[in-house]
Amino acid sequence: MSTKAPTIGVVSLGCPKALVDSERIITRLRSEGYQLSGSYEGADLVVVNTCGFLDSAKAESLDAIGEAIAENGKVIVTGCLGKEESLIRDTHPKVLEVTGPHQYETVVGAVHTHLPQVHDPKIDLVPEGGFRLTPRHYAYLKISEGCNNRCTFCIIPSIRGDLVSRPANAVLKEAESLVKAGVKELLVISQDTSAYGVDVKYAESKWKDRTVRAKFYDLCKELGELGVWVRLHYVYPYPHVDEVVGLMAEGKIVPYLDIPFQHASPTVLKAMRRPANQDKVLDRIKTWRSICPDLTIRSSFIVGFPGETEDDFETLLEFIEEAEIDRAGCFKYENVEGAPSRDLPDHVDQDDVNERFDRFMEVQTTLAHARAQHTIGKTVEAICDGWDDDAEAYAFRTKADAPEIDGVTYVDSDEEIAPGTITQLEILGGEGHELVGWVI
Repeated sequence: MSTKAPTIGVVSLGCPKALVDSERIITRLRSEGYQLSGSYEGADLVVVNTCGFLDSAKAESLDAIGEAIAENGKVIVTGCLGKEESLIRDTHPKVLEVTGPHQYETVVGAVHTHLPQVHDPKIDLVPEGGFRLTPRHYAYLKISEGCNNRCTFCIIPSIRGDLVSRPANAVLKEAESLVKAGVKELLVISQDTSAYGVDVKYAESKWKDRTVRAKFYDLCKELGELGVWVRLHYVYPYPHVDEVVGLMAEGKIVPYLDIPFQHASPTVLKAMRRPANQDKVLDRIKTWRSICPDLTIRSSFIVGFPGETEDDFETLLEFIEEAEIDRAGCFKYENVEGAPSRDLPDHVDQDDVNERFDRFMEVQTTLAHARAQHTIGKTVEAICDGWDDDAEAYAFRTKADAPEIDGVTYVDSDEEIAPGTITQLEILGGEGHELVGWVI
């Protein structure tokens, strides 16, 4: 007589880096015989992977924990908010265990304690590439943990610690495994991707018949040989990024850079403790575009940072136009507990923050619409993300569009198109971040 395998549910909040943490936890538990449930009622226990970057994210995480307790009753909490255990336990005293970010062994140990596994070698199989929470055709590839930067608005180093880079051969082994499992697009992530390897002095490791340095360019070069799209996120504009843009021009890496500039005013950037030479940044962007004219730049910005004046904000608007930022996200400054920026003078009135946010989005929407019109009539390579019920069409992404955060091209087709299909599209029309095309 067989014993029912214990079943867990997983709620994953926050950024792609946290999503990778959830995937690793699931892969480990699944390998030990645990089953997965997509509902609270079907789970014997729920793991909630939290975000604690902003106060709004903390509130969302606490709400998710409360919902899991109400719907299931047995809850283990992990992730960034886990660093504030007293806050979690004061709010939700029924939580079974609390662990911090990327503490995989501790999470698994907590599950063992409150829901012992029943091992069955006949069913305890893990697919090649592990279990993932993304669609089968794309996956996030985390190359490091932590960050050495000390931006005044950010508490990530206090949560996740300093930069810890993975050995190059470990990253490449995981990447190759994902490709063998059917992944067509690798999204490279970390807290500071272009700083990869600094902490280990670019240590070499053995990969197949050669040695590979743990260095941003070297890793990108190797990933570019896997025959899939490789997209780079969270890249700081260091000089050595120029070399990687060269790989994009060669077609080895997707011509896309996600660079969190955060602002453009030298005064605000200095208060943020970020590189504050706007002219150098503009020159670097011009250099990149001269190397790779097809380059798409995505960025994120903060409005309403303490001390930001109207002139500072106007400088920001001028920057996104002059730099021709293709994709931009905007965040309203939040006075996060534990962030050094809380102690800065001249905090901006919330009404002014809201008004600047609206103006930023209006300018960015206008720029996005102009760029969309520029693509009409062009032929582009795109990857299918599957059928979209709301649009009643297939959803594609071009090389200029990352999943979840950028644009979509909708395609009507009488023939079925499998997710992960990469093909040529002609752009027929559209507006802003939503385009319409057809398969050539």
